[in-house]
Amino acid sequence: MQRGWTLPWLCAVLSGLMGLPVSGSDFQHHQYEDMVRALFAVQNECHYITRIYSIGRSIEGRHLYVLEFSDHPGIHEALEPEFKYVGNMHGNEVLGRELLIKFSQFLCEEYRAGNQRITRLIHDTRIHILPSMNPDGYEVAARQGPEFNGYLVGRGNAREIDLNRNFPDLNALMYYYEKTSGRNHHLPLPDNWEQQVEPETLAVIKWMQNYNFVLSANLHGGAVVANYPFDKSRDARIRLRTTYAATPDDKLFRQLARTYSYAHSWMHNGWNCGDFFDEGITNGARWYSLSKGMQDFNYLYTNCFEITLELSCDKFPSASALPSEWLANREALVSYLEQVHHGIKGMVYDENNNPVGNAEISVAGIHHDVTSGLHGDYFRLLLPGTYTVTASAPGYTPSTSTVTVGPAEAIQLNFYLKTAPKQPLKLKPHHSKKNLSSPKNPLKLGPR
Repeated sequence: MQRGWTLPWLCAVLSGLMGLPVSGSDFQHHQYEDMVRALFAVQNECHYITRIYSIGRSIEGRHLYVLEFSDHPGIHEALEPEFKYVGNMHGNEVLGRELLIKFSQFLCEEYRAGNQRITRLIHDTRIHILPSMNPDGYEVAARQGPEFNGYLVGRGNAREIDLNRNFPDLNALMYYYEKTSGRNHHLPLPDNWEQQVEPETLAVIKWMQNYNFVLSANLHGGAVVANYPFDKSRDARIRLRTTYAATPDDKLFRQLARTYSYAHSWMHNGWNCGDFFDEGITNGARWYSLSKGMQDFNYLYTNCFEITLELSCDKFPSASALPSEWLANREALVSYLEQVHHGIKGMVYDENNNPVGNAEISVAGIHHDVTSGLHGDYFRLLLPGTYTVTASAPGYTPSTSTVTVGPAEAIQLNFYLKTAPKQPLKLKPHHSKKNLSSPKNPLKLGPR
């Protein structure tokens, strides 16, 4: 290295080339008003590719704001997948909140700078970022600050309810259906479910119902590992033992988790926070079993595949740690988002080229189906390989195709469903007058 090329100077040059601020002075913890100002500042700076909307309010009335990135904000474009990042579900796990604020600024800055990778992502993906699902809990944790924050202070919402134990429990139903060959996707919600969940949980479920999300990640803290479904063990009778609870898409989920882990600066090393996770990933139930979690709910109720990212040993790191945490996660956040463009996608049409919504897309050998959206488009994440895929819908004859998926962009596979032939009516045999008036079949005259 030539004299004068000091390490801080070199880092400053590299940061400038990446479009990042030279100093870490803009890294700070954002309380609710600061977070809102930061999001609206991004929206103002990149108004042509962003939109801010609220999915609801917390118990204390704070908006759950989402920042959307798209070349057509507010519009679902056919064959363009929907992606979401969710942060700060536990109010005292704050790194995800700060990373998503910074990630929003990064997307805006890099798009304006002409970064082709970011530009392509924004043009081909509808990205939704919810920095804080639990703004009330954050305010409780922030009052104590990084130095004195307790492990549970601010974890729950204003009622001290853990939001990651608050979704309808669909795992028990799924495990029952596995034994009885029942439904394997979009499981029904229990009666009165809206009265059984917190306002923040209700807002997120309604959000899932309104957008056909394909891929998601939920950002947490307290460990460093990429956690994938299922979170709930299949055998509730086992105590003080952890058991692996695989989904039908286990290999895919493992690859999604690896994508983030290996793109992260040190997650993949395995040893973090006094724990060891091989490759920096774990099955949720293998780590410890939990019920009513958000990632399992995504998989069982919607088309969305979600993993949980534990990103820091310290739940509330100091502001001085934020620049290094951002550099450790920046590439991983982008790489994981890009995974939404793998597998297959396409349109489901009827014989008159009208889109067919809510058609089921099944893959032979994987007992988990997805459905087409209102516009007739579907997205099915898959690993490279050859698959037999069937599209079906009530009133139509199923259509089956074979497709080979590569490691690059999603393969487009359209389906054209023909109207099923009507079954002839089966007429009941006529009875003779003798039969009608016989003692065994007395004639009864109705009110008509």
